[in-house]
Amino acid sequence: MATASEFRSPRWYGIPFRVLLLTAIGTLLSFALSLLISIIGVVLVSLVRGAHPDMRIAYRDFALPAALVVGAASLIFAVVTEIRHYRQVKSLAAIEKMS
Repeated sequence: MATASEFRSPRWYGIPFRVLLLTAIGTLLSFALSLLISIIGVVLVSLVRGAHPDMRIAYRDFALPAALVVGAASLIFAVVTEIRHYRQVKSLAAIEKMS
């Protein structure tokens, strides 16, 4: 088991890196998923109508706005979560130093 001297106190400069990483991953995943769903939808609509599918609609009108909304939400969620985690670890480190 680790002793109290082996634990590091939390560093604030790790927060922006983790926030940006989580935001980027969430935005990219939401873009990919919404693009897949919108491509399937555009292809199905073009089959029903008997026309050639216009894939620009899938990118411009569905995938990009969905990714922007989810990206903004994941940025807010990541900031709140990381600040909460930092404050909790900082408090626990202070309590551990006192004991």
